[in-house]
Amino acid sequence: MRIDYVTLFPEMFSGPFGASITKRAVDKGILELHYTNFREFSFDKHKHVDDSPFGGGAGMVLKPEPMYRAVRAVLAQTAMYADNRRILIMDPSGQTFTQEKAKELASYEQLVFLCGHYEGFDARIYDLADEAISIGDYVLTGGELPAMVITDAVSRMIPGVLGDEESAPTDSFYEGLLGFPQYTRPRDFEGKQVPDILLSGDHAKIRMWRRQQAILMTQRCRPDLLDKASLTEKEQAFLRIAGNPLQK
Repeated sequence: MRIDYVTLFPEMFSGPFGASITKRAVDKGILELHYTNFREFSFDKHKHVDDSPFGGGAGMVLKPEPMYRAVRAVLAQTAMYADNRRILIMDPSGQTFTQEKAKELASYEQLVFLCGHYEGFDARIYDLADEAISIGDYVLTGGELPAMVITDAVSRMIPGVLGDEESAPTDSFYEGLLGFPQYTRPRDFEGKQVPDILLSGDHAKIRMWRRQQAILMTQRCRPDLLDKASLTEKEQAFLRIAGNPLQK
């Protein structure tokens, strides 16, 4: 996958993407990350990309010309992805980002993130994007941080990015549920024991236990997710009987 970021601050991405899973994916050639500073596409000698809003008001608004020129340059350079790309604008008006959206976006060959700043975009800039996405109901300085969050979540869905190909399906939210409790050595820590089932060697029973614990964890911490989760009749019956407390 190729991912392009149209941003005023390309340097913001170097820290988060300079280590861990994303860096390894780039080093392997699974991900290509490219940055376009739309200030370089400004018309005037002072490289202005914003102006005061028509109608008055506080703050500055991003002008349409630099963003349009920058995005058109990116699309011209990557015409081979034209049939399988998605252009995303980071904006609080957008659809709230979810694990399902991460899986959907992972199916594209190219993602283009439009990252704003200041008091927002000139309304005509939204016409460049296929959709707007928000990562939550709060205010951030710009669109760079949301773009990083979405990149991290999407990249985990791409084959070869994670070292263990079973890791992504066991992540929280992958199947609409929170994750199950995990344990490692020592078996006994300050009197807190690892559940015997995990030491049984019976992988079928372990899978069933983990699934049940994920269901119970979701009911206790995020019951709203259960409305969309795909539970079998046996799992629904288990949930009615088990109640809220986690099974030990």
